[in-house]
Amino acid sequence: MKCFDDMVAGYRRFRSGDWQRQHERWDQLKEGQSPQVMIIACSDSRVDPSQIFDVNPGELFVVRNVAALVPPFETTEGRQGVSAALEFAVQFLKVKEVVVMGHGMCGGCQAALTQDLHGSDPGEGGFVAKWIDMLDEAREPIAASLGTSGRDAERAMELAAVKVSLDNLRTFPCVREKEAKGTLALHGAYFAISDGQLHLLDQETGKFAPA
Repeated sequence: MKCFDDMVAGYRRFRSGDWQRQHERWDQLKEGQSPQVMIIACSDSRVDPSQIFDVNPGELFVVRNVAALVPPFETTEGRQGVSAALEFAVQFLKVKEVVVMGHGMCGGCQAALTQDLHGSDPGEGGFVAKWIDMLDEAREPIAASLGTSGRDAERAMELAAVKVSLDNLRTFPCVREKEAKGTLALHGAYFAISDGQLHLLDQETGKFAPA
């Protein structure tokens, strides 16, 4: 695994390699960005959207957090990081598509399923517990039918989390209005780390299928 010194060495390779080869592209990007797609993905180190989708710099607007979650629209005081990024992408960059991408072996979804962190103090797991409690309602039928451990239950939780985030996206007025007008499309995706397979959500059937 890389340490920071390795990363700096990697930067130097980038500077003498891709930076030079794609200089025209970087020259365009200094004038601004105009991505067409926003990706909401997990912070997990194994799930890099740019690598998975094989895109060039400037082609994706990416937000990553624990379990790729989108909180519902609210106007209460607080640091609304995901909401601010979503607003910026939809209202100012005017992206045309928003993709929520969950993944296999997700620690955040596993914690939501087991609820092992519930009751923890902030800094000891409490921040994570508060964040993933938005999956509590979706967890109930999964825990009742599949239990709270094992890959079947974990995968069901991972897939359900994508649907929760899509539902929460639609609570934002700007998203709801643009989707109704046909100027914004929402997509659900799931990347299986075990086999490198991307699955896409059919929002009519609620089923995921390999891309």
